[in-house]
Order: sequence, then structure tokens, then C-alpha cells
Amino acid sequence: MSGKFITLEGGEGAGKSTVLAAVRDQLAQRGLDVVVTREPGGTPAGEAIRRVLLDPQLRGMSAECELLLMFASRAQLVRETIQPALAAGRWVLADRFTDASFAYQGGGRGQPPARILDLERWAAAGLTPDLTLLLDVPVAEGLRRANGRGAADRIEMENAEFFERVRAAYRHRAAAQPERFRTIDASRPLAEVLAQVQVVVSAFLDQSGSRTAGAGT
Repeated sequence: MSGKFITLEGGEGAGKSTVLAAVRDQLAQRGLDVVVTREPGGTPAGEAIRRVLLDPQLRGMSAECELLLMFASRAQLVRETIQPALAAGRWVLADRFTDASFAYQGGGRGQPPARILDLERWAAAGLTPDLTLLLDVPVAEGLRRANGRGAADRIEMENAEFFERVRAAYRHRAAAQPERFRTIDASRPLAEVLAQVQVVVSAFLDQSGSRTAGAGT
């Protein structure tokens, strides 16, 4: 079976790290070879760019600079990690991808969607996930959760209005692409969130023809 590309998206405090680990385990239980990565980052060059993007001392960074840095990291990730893995039949599970730029740099910063789309076609090689889980949580609740994680990075330091625009952009994309997106109510207790995710991923695996390791053909 060919490799598939699954992404997790959502605003601050949505619980992506916990869900990512659960999805990784669910894929592994099916006997799939999984590559887990994140954005920005995921490669040595990408991680260096991540440190710049999230540095609280760089709050004066322009929206254009932020957008280009995001896609610089993404361009390296696609070519160094994602494309080779998919070509080898491996599955890729990513904490964020280009949808995050439409939400954060588009909805949040006001960068034109057409500009982001051009960068997606070029820098991200037009790569689109096969399945995207949008962990949706009200902004006030997400920020409350995020505030307990330690010092805020440059993007986490934005105000609630910024994150409301991010959430709205995510929800708009999910509504416009229902064949790819599955929206998860991440405001629910963790056990319920993970149960929602398990159902969605199981359905996708069955649709993709995945079988548990050792199962007959």
C-alpha cells in the first residue's frame, strides 16, 4: 500500500501533541511504517528557522518575513523528509502543514490567500495531505490551556483577536474541503477527544485498505 500523509491542525492549546502520539500509536498498531514530524521544523534547517520564528525578541518581524520563513522551513521538510517517505511507501504524520499558513499568516496576519497558494504550489511542491484533523477549541479555552505550559513564544504572545481570526480561517478551510478535513471538538474531555480521533482515523485506514500487521490478505 502506498504511503499516506496525515496532518494535525488547530490553534493554541488544542492538544495536538497528545493527539499526535495517539494517532502515531494507532497507525503503528496497523503495522504501518510512520514518520512523525512537525512545523515549523522537522529538519536541521527547519529547526534553525523555527528558533527564529518563535523567538520572543523578534516581535517586530513583518508578516511577509514570517510567511516566507514558514515556507522556507516547509520547502526543506517536503524535499528532505515528506516526499522521500511517501515515495518509499511510508506514512507521514505531521504536526501542522500548509493549512497553518492559511490560518496564521493568512487569517491571523492578513496575508493574501493567493500569495499563500502560490507559495504552496512552489515551495511546498503542491503537496496536499490525504487527511487533516482539525482540533477545534474556543480561543478562550485554548489560551487558558496554553498559559499553563510555560513562557510564551513569539506567536503565542499575540492577542485573543489574532487567534479568533486564526480559528475562523481554519474553520473556513475545513468547511470548504470536507473530503479532506475532519473537525474534532477538542473542547471535550481528553478521553472523548481521543475517542473521536480514533473513529476518524480507523475509518480512514479502512478506506485506505490498511490491515493490522499479520492479518491475511
